[in-house]
Amino acid sequence: MKDYTASDKRYDTMRYNRTGKSGLLLPAVSLGMWHNFGKQNDFEVMREMCFTAFDLGITHFDLANNYGFPNVGSAEENVGKILATDMRTYRNELVISTKAGYRMWPGPYGDFGSRKYLLSSLDDSLKRLGLDYVDIFYHHRPDGATPIEETMEALAQAVHSGKALYVGLSNYNGKEMKKAADILSALHCPFIINQNRYSILDRTVEKNGALLACRTLGKGMITFSPLCQGILSDRYLDGIPADSRIKTSGIYLKESSLAPEVMDKVRQLSLIAKERGESLAQMALAWLLAQEGVTGVLIGASSAAQIRENAAAAQSAPFSAEELALIDEISC
Repeated sequence: MKDYTASDKRYDTMRYNRTGKSGLLLPAVSLGMWHNFGKQNDFEVMREMCFTAFDLGITHFDLANNYGFPNVGSAEENVGKILATDMRTYRNELVISTKAGYRMWPGPYGDFGSRKYLLSSLDDSLKRLGLDYVDIFYHHRPDGATPIEETMEALAQAVHSGKALYVGLSNYNGKEMKKAADILSALHCPFIINQNRYSILDRTVEKNGALLACRTLGKGMITFSPLCQGILSDRYLDGIPADSRIKTSGIYLKESSLAPEVMDKVRQLSLIAKERGESLAQMALAWLLAQEGVTGVLIGASSAAQIRENAAAAQSAPFSAEELALIDEISC
C-alpha cells in the first residue's frame, strides 16, 4: 500500500457530537479495535481500515490493553505502528482512547482497579502505542474489592501527570457511575464519558441507570456492541456464513445467540430498515444515535467496506414516532 495522505474531504460528511458537557467533540461513529487488530489479522487490512475511517471523518480510535487476539496488547502494538509510519502527521486530529481493568498479566497486580495496575498498564499502553499521552483513559470495569477512591485517584493521577487528557468509565451502572463522578469531581479530574454495551436488542443501560446517569450528570455515553455482535446486520438473515465469528471462534458470539425468537425480531427490524432505504446495520446504529445522551457508537469492522457502510449511519434520516414505536414493540 502506498504512503497515506488523508482526504481533503474528511470532515465533510461526519457528524460530531459534544461529549456530555465537556469541550470534546466525538464523531457519531468511532472505530473500535477489539476483534480485528490482533497479531493474527492482516496488517495491510488494518492500515486500510484506519485510513478509510479517517478519510470518512472517524477521528476516534478506541482500544484497551487487552484488545488483540490471541495476544493481549497486540491491537495497541498494531495501531502504534500505523500511527508511527502513516498517521503521525494527524495526531492532533485523532482521539486515541485505551482502557485497563481486565486481566493483563499473571499475579495479583495485573487485573481490576488498583493504583499499581492501572498506572503500570497505562505506561505499557503508551509504549505499545508510541504516544506520550492518550486522549481518554478508561477504567474498563467496576472492581468490588478495591476501594473506588483508589481507582478514581489513579485515573486522576493519569491526567495530572499528563498521560491522559480525559478519563472515562466502562461497564459501570448508574449508581456506580454517580459515586465515581463525585470522587473525580472532587479530584478536579475531567471525567467525561461512560462506555457501555447498548443496542436495539440489549437495553440494559436503560434499566440499570447508566443512560439516565449520563443524562443527569452531563456525561457522554459511547456504545459498544451496537450491532449485538453482528446479529443486527444482514449477515445472519439467511443462516450462518462459514466465515462468521460463530464458526471461527464461537467465543463472543455463539450459535445459541441466533435463537428463532431472536432472528424473528431481526427479520422484522430488517423490514423497517428496508422501508427507510438503509441496511439493518445502518438503522441499528442510527437508532442508537437518536437516543438522548448517546454521544456516539463504536463499530468493529473486518474490512474497509464495512466501515464505509456503517459510517453512513451518521447521515441517516430522523426516525418517525411510528418507526420508533414499532422498533420498541418488536425488540422489547
